[in-house]
Amino acid sequence: MTLSEAEFYTVSNKDKAQNELLKINDQASVKNKTQECGIHAENSKPSFNLRSLIYHPGVRSIFFQALLILSVGLFLYTVVNNALDNLEQRGIATGFEFLNQTAGFGIGMSLIEYNESYTYGRTFLVGLLNTVLVAVLGITFATILGFAVGIARLSKNWLLSRLANVYIEIFRNIPLLLQILFWYFVVLQALPSPRQSLALGDMIFLNVRGLFLPAPVFETGYQVVIAALVMSLSIVVAIQLWARRKQQQSGVQIHTWRYSLGVLVAIPSITYLLAGHPISLEFPELKGFNFRGGIGVMPELFALLIALCIYTASFIAEIVRSGIRSVNHGQTEAAGSLGLKTSHTLRLIVIPQAMRVIVPPLTSQYLNLVKNSSLAMAIGYPDLVSVFAGTTLNQTGQAIEIIAMTMAVYLTISLLTSLLMNIYNRKIALVER
Repeated sequence: MTLSEAEFYTVSNKDKAQNELLKINDQASVKNKTQECGIHAENSKPSFNLRSLIYHPGVRSIFFQALLILSVGLFLYTVVNNALDNLEQRGIATGFEFLNQTAGFGIGMSLIEYNESYTYGRTFLVGLLNTVLVAVLGITFATILGFAVGIARLSKNWLLSRLANVYIEIFRNIPLLLQILFWYFVVLQALPSPRQSLALGDMIFLNVRGLFLPAPVFETGYQVVIAALVMSLSIVVAIQLWARRKQQQSGVQIHTWRYSLGVLVAIPSITYLLAGHPISLEFPELKGFNFRGGIGVMPELFALLIALCIYTASFIAEIVRSGIRSVNHGQTEAAGSLGLKTSHTLRLIVIPQAMRVIVPPLTSQYLNLVKNSSLAMAIGYPDLVSVFAGTTLNQTGQAIEIIAMTMAVYLTISLLTSLLMNIYNRKIALVER
């Protein structure tokens, strides 16, 4: 039995309608599922939580740092504002114009030309140079004395070792200010008067007024002698570098001190004679109640230097002793087996290795010496604190500017000292290959 053509078309249309209905249902279900997934996705997104934000480490660190900066800024603003208000109420002008005003007071010691007609700016320079003089001389002499005492502390000589130990224990346990006062009032003030001075020939005189030395007088042509001295120093450095390079290549140590001494003496001396003696000496002479001419070292400087050097050297000695002790004893035994002398072993083997341990604490002692030099005010030495932060401050009343400048000077000197010592420390440090 076959379907008619009309029935065939009816069945085909029904099938098509059913297929279309199925497609529509499938699309609707897919859409519903997509919407459901979107709803679930939206529900799964984290909502804003203030508690989690507060306890977030990054947010908390930024917040507390900003709070600290704001607090410090507010504190500084309050302090500066109160200071300016107080200065204004008292009629005290601010600024650095006072540096151009005439000082009107004398200074007992000056490395540059100075008298009462110079300005306060000049007094600042005078005090600065006097402070730098004490710092440089104190560091130099304290280092030499400290190394000598530290090495003596390890000596096999019982008496020398005990004396070094007594020196260290005494001077490092007495306050520095008391030592300064002792050397100034007890020792130097007990020296004889100028007429009964302790003399070394007719050149050097020591009395209660100070130490008097011959002073160089430069005449026409002295530049040639200075140039010859600089050239001889350059030749000595070149000789030392050549000897060190030769030793590194061959292992043979070359003694160059005779050649270096000959160059240092011969070249400047011959130049001095050929130039017609352009540099002479002015000897101090007793005129009236004191010596005139030459170089006079005031007793305040003398007492300050002695106290600073002895006090700081006692600490440096212990630093040197500990640094030498840190070197393995096998290094000394190996040097002895090679037949090296004790002095050569110490200078060429032990000390170079010990310097890596010595330099960091040694830097701290240098900084302490520079800062301790401000105690010079106790005996009247005209350093920066005494001249500028003392007399100048009392006359001008510019407390903020003067104290700030004084603090900046000591900070700069300390930073420069640390920089130079750090450069040297990096130079001698062990380098891994």
